[in-house]
Amino acid sequence: MCGIALIASGVHLGSSRLEPNSQHLVFSVDDLKSALQRRGPDSVGSKKLILNISSSAEEQVSDTCIESEVDHDTDNRNHCFKNFLGEMHFIGATLQLRGVEPVPQPFVDDSGNILVYNGEIFGGILIEKDCNDGETLLQYLGGCCPCSSHDFSGSCKVLEKKSSVPEVLSQIKGPWALIYWQECSKTLWFGRDALGRRSLLVHWPSQQDSRFLLSSVSPTSVDHISDIKLELGLTQLNFWEELPCGIYSIKINTTYPDVHLYGGIKKHEWSNSMLKELILWERLYVEPIEGDSRKHDMKSTFVPAGPYLSEPPKASVLHPAEIVLSALRDSVMRRTSLNTFFQGVICDGRKQHAVPVAVLFSGGLDSMILAALLEQCLDPQYEVDLLNVSFDGPSAPDRISARMGVNELRRIAPSRRWRLVEIDADLSCLNSEMKHVMSLIYPANTYMDLNIGTALWLAANGNGWVYEENEDENKVSLQRHDYKSPARIVLVGSGADEQCAGYGRHKTKYIKAGWVGLHEEMRLDMQRIWKRNLGRDDRCISDVGREARFPFLDEDVIRVLLDIPLWEIANLEQPSGMGDKKILREVARLLGLSEASILPKRAIQFGSRIARESNRKNFGSNRAANQASAGSATIYRH
Repeated sequence: MCGIALIASGVHLGSSRLEPNSQHLVFSVDDLKSALQRRGPDSVGSKKLILNISSSAEEQVSDTCIESEVDHDTDNRNHCFKNFLGEMHFIGATLQLRGVEPVPQPFVDDSGNILVYNGEIFGGILIEKDCNDGETLLQYLGGCCPCSSHDFSGSCKVLEKKSSVPEVLSQIKGPWALIYWQECSKTLWFGRDALGRRSLLVHWPSQQDSRFLLSSVSPTSVDHISDIKLELGLTQLNFWEELPCGIYSIKINTTYPDVHLYGGIKKHEWSNSMLKELILWERLYVEPIEGDSRKHDMKSTFVPAGPYLSEPPKASVLHPAEIVLSALRDSVMRRTSLNTFFQGVICDGRKQHAVPVAVLFSGGLDSMILAALLEQCLDPQYEVDLLNVSFDGPSAPDRISARMGVNELRRIAPSRRWRLVEIDADLSCLNSEMKHVMSLIYPANTYMDLNIGTALWLAANGNGWVYEENEDENKVSLQRHDYKSPARIVLVGSGADEQCAGYGRHKTKYIKAGWVGLHEEMRLDMQRIWKRNLGRDDRCISDVGREARFPFLDEDVIRVLLDIPLWEIANLEQPSGMGDKKILREVARLLGLSEASILPKRAIQFGSRIARESNRKNFGSNRAANQASAGSATIYRH
C-alpha cells in the first residue's frame, strides 16, 4: 500500500491559459510528502521529470530528463534545465506488504518510464508469490504500445501484437490507483480502479493554483481551510475533488512559435467486458413473476465461473448462499494468504507479533462473517486482532455485540487466538484529532462523514485495551492492559449493505416502488460508492499505516451476487434482522454464526455512539441535531 502524488507545472491542459506558477501555490512538495508518509512509513521517494523544448520542432514533442530527489551531477542538472519548459514531480511513500525485499517508489525502468502505484493485484496479471506487484506492473506497462489512440476494445491499432495501457490496467483484479509516465509517447497516464477502492484526488489548474495535482490524500490542514474560507468564501473550499473511476491520459506536446507545453485530457474505455458489466450493475432476475416456477427453481441454482472465478463450484447444484460463501471465502483468501507477507519490519530488534491481518470489528453480521472466513484462510500460526471502537465505553451497542461476537468466534474456532482490541474514545478530548480527520475526509465535508471518518481512523489505529488470561494460585482471571495492534492489513465490510439491501432506505424504497425500485436504489448506491464512501474510508484507514481491504467488493463476489435473484438477496417484507441482507444471514448460519445471523444493521456512527456525542457537542442535543439534519449538514457552513 502506498501514498502517491504528482505535481505537474508548466503544462497547459485543454483550453487552460493560466500561466505556469503565476498564481498562489497552495501546497509544496514537502507538504505532500508529509501527508503521504503517514500512509507509507517504510520509505518515501520522489523523481522529477524535466520537460524541455524538443530538439526537433517538427516532432512537436518535448524532450525529458529524469532528476533524482538528490542529484549531485552538476552537468546532468545543467543539461536537464537547458531548455526548461515545465516539470512533473512524482512522489511515492510505501507501506511494504508483499515481496521479500524492500522496494521503494517511484519505479523507473531503463526506458525512462516512471510509475507510482497504490494497489494490490489479486488476479488478471501474474504476480509471483515472492514478488512486488508494482515492479511487475511496470514491466507489463513498459511493454505497451506507445500509441495513445485505441479502438473500443483497447487494442493498439498500430502494433497488433502489443497491448495498450488501458488493456493492461483493465486486466487487474483488485484495488488500485496509479500515475504512470510513458516516455516513448510522452504521455501521462493516471486513474483508479472501476470501483474506486483506492483514493485519488485531483486538482485541476485554477486561479488559486495553476498546477495540475494528483494525490492519495490532501495535505490541507483545518487552519488552512479556515483561511481559504475567510479569504475566498465557502465555494473556494473545493480545491480537491475525487477523481472519477477510470483511466485517463494526457499526451504532452509543444506549441510553436510561442513555445508552450500543452496536453489534451482523454478518458479511455475499459477493455474488460466483466468490468463494464459490474459498472452497469444490471441484474437478470429482479422481480418474481406471480405463478412463475422460476421463483422456486432458483432456490437451487448453479452459477458458472466467469472470467475472474478461480474455479467453478464443485457441486453441479448449489444453494445461492453456498455460492456466495464460496466466493467470499476465495475473496478473503486472495486478500490474506496467497502472497508472502513482507517480514522486514523490526521493532526493538525483534519481529513484531505474528498478527499480519486485523478485522474492523463491530460484532455485527458483516464483520463476523469476515472474521469467520479469515479463520478458514489464515495460517494457524497467526493471531487475529479484532478492532472495536466505542465512544461510550462498555455501553456502546458495538462494544456489547463485539464481546458477544468474539465469544461466538471462540466457540466455532477455539484453536485460533482471537484478540478483541477495545478502543475507547472521548469526543471532548479529541480536538486536534478531529481537525486532522477533517483533512482526511476532505473533500467530503458533512458531520456524517466526519463521524464515520473519526470512528474509522481511531479503530484502524488499533491503540486500545485487551484482556489476557492470568493464572495466579490456580485461579484464572482476566487482566486488562494496553495494546496496539501491529497488523498492517485490515479487513473491512464495506459494500455488504449496498449489495444486499442493508440500509433503511432500501426498505423504504421497496415499500414505495417494489422490487424494481429497490434494484434501482441499490444500483445507485453501488455506482456512487466510490465518491460517498471508499475514497474517504481509504484515506482515514491508511493514514495510520494500515491498508484497508474490502472482500465484499471483490469482482467475483459482486458478479455472483448480481447473478442471484434479488428476492434471494433480501426479503424486505420481513422484520429487521431477518429479511435485510437475507443472503448474508444464510451465509452466517452456514459458518456456524447463529447469533450473528439475526443481528440488525447498525452503522458505525450509531453503533459506536459517536453520532450521539457529536450531536450533543455541535448542536446541543440529539433533538436539535435532528431538526438541523445533522447527518447531511456541512461542517463549515454550521
